[in-house]
Amino acid sequence: MAATATATAMATATAPPAAPVVTALFSSLPQRLRFCPKPLLSTSRRLVLPVPKSSSWDGAASDQEDVESEAEAVSGEDAEEDEDGDKKPLAEPVSSSEFQFAAPPEGYVEPAPFDELPPESPDDVTAAYEALYGPAFSGVSLMGNNVFEVKVVDPVDVDRDQRPNDDFTERVVQVNRVTKVVKGGRQLSYRAIVVVGDMKGHVGVGVGKAKEVTEAITKAGMNGRRNLVTVPLTKYNTFPHRASADYGAAKVMLRPACPGSGVTAGGAVRIVLEMAGVENALGKQLRSKNPLNNARATVKATQMMRQFSDVAAERGLPMEELWK
Repeated sequence: MAATATATAMATATAPPAAPVVTALFSSLPQRLRFCPKPLLSTSRRLVLPVPKSSSWDGAASDQEDVESEAEAVSGEDAEEDEDGDKKPLAEPVSSSEFQFAAPPEGYVEPAPFDELPPESPDDVTAAYEALYGPAFSGVSLMGNNVFEVKVVDPVDVDRDQRPNDDFTERVVQVNRVTKVVKGGRQLSYRAIVVVGDMKGHVGVGVGKAKEVTEAITKAGMNGRRNLVTVPLTKYNTFPHRASADYGAAKVMLRPACPGSGVTAGGAVRIVLEMAGVENALGKQLRSKNPLNNARATVKATQMMRQFSDVAAERGLPMEELWK
């Protein structure tokens, strides 16, 4: 026991003294700043310090006010340094109440309110509009520009890339090689049948002949745009009622279909219905299989259909009366 006590006394005597705990230095700081005093030595104008989760709302609010006041004091004492290292004093904020607008120049006359000005005539309004946006769509304008003068492009020898850029889509139905017999021999050319449509109820069938296939297709597309018709459709994208028509030796029968049926048809009839935007319909070719005659018979059958609203308007009755 004596040897153990002697060893303990010697170890205690040789051990270095413990470092004193400095608490008086941070006694005046808030509790959350006592563990991170380093940000107070920063020269930045804005201090971002973490908020302990254990502190209450009132305590956090009071600590936030203390931090903001200390940050303002630090930012006021420090100065902003530029690239050369020179210190510049910080600019003082200017309140909106002290701002004053510049005085108007000499000879300035304040314009009269718009409601006190004399009324403008339609010609004055048209002239002002044309000065800003160009001639209006009303024939010959006041500036002498005729807006109805449209340059017509001849489809002959027009390249395929130079076709009109519109919402219509072209689909080729048939391309045949035809022969014309003359005194000196035979002249070969191509005939193209093209259906043009915008999938929104407008469709047209065109035919074109040329020495080259591309030129024939271009001419057929131009011809189809000149012969556009409107196909009557219901809200289910089908026909309002049945219709049948013939063109030459071809006869076509069209029937409406319920939603989800699709287009049940073949040949040129199917192409015409798809380009017109019909989604549910039945079609049948009854006689000739000639694609041109069937396509034109399909267009003729659609023109024989009428909407319920048109029939009610002709009879002078509401649409509800047609179902009785």
